[in-house]
Amino acid sequence: MPKRRSTATKPQRRNPVATRQKLLTAARREFARSGLAGARVDEIAARAGVNKQLVYHYFGDKDALYLAVLEWVYEEIRAQERTLNLEGVPPERAIRKLIESSFDHLALHPDFIVLLNDENRNGARHVRASPRIEDMHSPLVSMVSKILKQGVRDGTFRKGVDPVHLYISIAGLSYFFFSNTPTLSAIFGKDLSSPAARRARRKHVVDLVMQALRP
Repeated sequence: MPKRRSTATKPQRRNPVATRQKLLTAARREFARSGLAGARVDEIAARAGVNKQLVYHYFGDKDALYLAVLEWVYEEIRAQERTLNLEGVPPERAIRKLIESSFDHLALHPDFIVLLNDENRNGARHVRASPRIEDMHSPLVSMVSKILKQGVRDGTFRKGVDPVHLYISIAGLSYFFFSNTPTLSAIFGKDLSSPAARRARRKHVVDLVMQALRP
């Protein structure tokens, strides 16, 4: 007689890449909601729909998972900047695109601000321990430096602008706006979270930086 096919459900094979990404996504939400100190591994595993032990299997401990999330959010913004394809773009246009991209990324990723605030409260100990994050920023500084030098040669930018300070200024002008929108809205009696307010702020940041670069 032919053997009957088993009607039992075959166990699904674990997909390590997918499982790891589920854990990272769940951890990103939990760390943004509760911070490193308040986040619970049990909650992260439950959000990801996996066994708690898999957190330790893939990442080691909560701190290592937190660092993996930080590396992820930094890589996101670096990847966004790479899509701008600024190589060979006229200097003024290149810097303008970089400012707009930085502003738009923060508008679309509010958890980036929350996670960085938490890491700053922790003294940046996880970021300091990550060669990967430092390596991400080296090409960025090099790119900004090349754009500035080309702008000086073209006569569109003034001499003596430090690429690191320029990038900090670009990031800071947008970061402060988004990280303090509730208090700034209350102080000035206007809804700075509205689309119109964000468009006005975006234009102001672009104009301010571009004016600062001119000879």
